[in-house]
Amino acid sequence: MSRSAHPAGPRHADVLPEGHYSAPPADLNVLDRKVWAQTVTRGADGVVSVGGIDVNRLAEEFGTPAYILDEADFRARARAWRTAFGTDADVFYAGKAFLSRAVVRWLNEEGLNLDVCSGGELATALSAGMPADRIAFHGNNKSVAEITRAVEAGVGRIVLDSFQEIVRVAHVAQSLGKRQKVQIRITVGVEAHTHEFIATAHEDQKFGIPLAGGQAAEAVRRALQLDGLELIGIHSHIGSQIFDMSGFEVAAHRVVGLLKAIRDEHGVELPEIDLGGGLGIAYTSDDDPREPHEIAKALTEIVGRECEAARLRTPRISVEPGRAVVGPTAFTLYEVGTVKPLEGLRTYVSVDGGMSDNIRTALYDAEYSVALVSRTSDAAPMLVRVVGKHCESGDIVVKDAFLPADLAPGDLIAQPATGAYCRSMASNYNHVLRPPVIAVKDGEARVIVRRETEDDLLRLDVG
Repeated sequence: MSRSAHPAGPRHADVLPEGHYSAPPADLNVLDRKVWAQTVTRGADGVVSVGGIDVNRLAEEFGTPAYILDEADFRARARAWRTAFGTDADVFYAGKAFLSRAVVRWLNEEGLNLDVCSGGELATALSAGMPADRIAFHGNNKSVAEITRAVEAGVGRIVLDSFQEIVRVAHVAQSLGKRQKVQIRITVGVEAHTHEFIATAHEDQKFGIPLAGGQAAEAVRRALQLDGLELIGIHSHIGSQIFDMSGFEVAAHRVVGLLKAIRDEHGVELPEIDLGGGLGIAYTSDDDPREPHEIAKALTEIVGRECEAARLRTPRISVEPGRAVVGPTAFTLYEVGTVKPLEGLRTYVSVDGGMSDNIRTALYDAEYSVALVSRTSDAAPMLVRVVGKHCESGDIVVKDAFLPADLAPGDLIAQPATGAYCRSMASNYNHVLRPPVIAVKDGEARVIVRRETEDDLLRLDVG
């Protein structure tokens, strides 16, 4: 069926079922600017454009589903973070959010450093020309091969995550005749206000060395004694998708307390403190993220105040925004396949993607927005659940949202704020092929990560 065909049918219940969704917007044709990339606009015909190219053209040229990334928006957000923190701090883009060689080049050009957490991310960074001394290497279980490659390449820092890793990195560095700069990641016992699977500073989890019980202090003692290591600072990361700065305040207080204890015991004032990332973005109109300059001001003041109270020189601050840079810059473009009304409940809208291109709804109970983007509609709103094509009842793209009641197979809908973690966590569940990433800027679109093919899928199957 063509995208212009809209057969009539029962779509809208007069009385909506109970639920946790927001009331339908007054006009479904108006885009909520909070959740869309900067160059996204809607024309008089209702067709949405990004970077000067409309989605119908993008769908025809590149197919669906596809991640559509606003390059100008990405660069603007990267610059905003760099400008907000100035020259007295370091901004490391968290590559786990989304990484490709094009993104590495953009980061390099915009003056951001890069945080990687696997050998594959490191290989991508180096292959795209990111200077090794501007790369930080994370991970809770780095292999000897990964550590060796990182040290050989000359990465700017390795973040140590365990007692075993302290020895492992020191041994590799010493065997290569190098002295590797390192930070120690500690868990500070802060319960960030976020989903339990993305809260990373409470003590009962796999990351870091606990501050409690003197374990972090002992890790510092060991690192300072090893010739292969140059301990430059302490690292703390309290979680992801956080809007409340109070957790950072508690974390900074405890990290600075450790810095003071290190000075008192060893006579050493470590020069750096990394407060991680995790700042939230707007997925729905209910989310209210802070701007980079507000975050920079707050974190700088918190650290400065704590250091003054401890009579320490203020260390150089590092932060690691990933989602906050790339998350809002992209949307996922889908084509509607089936529209299935369930009387008195909701309408199920099935699209040509699903949990293989966005696992976050199933994994974290994440909430998203959605909009009809290929045309205008004057139809009444209907309550929908947007679902994917996978053989799984939990294959939900958007749990509860409103779309026009004349929605039909062939229409294009888009899910905004999918720049972070969607392509990075994509899978081949049901042997579905992973979508491409299309960068759009100034009226031009180009593939930066191509769509998988069946040949790609079968090439790995050697049985």
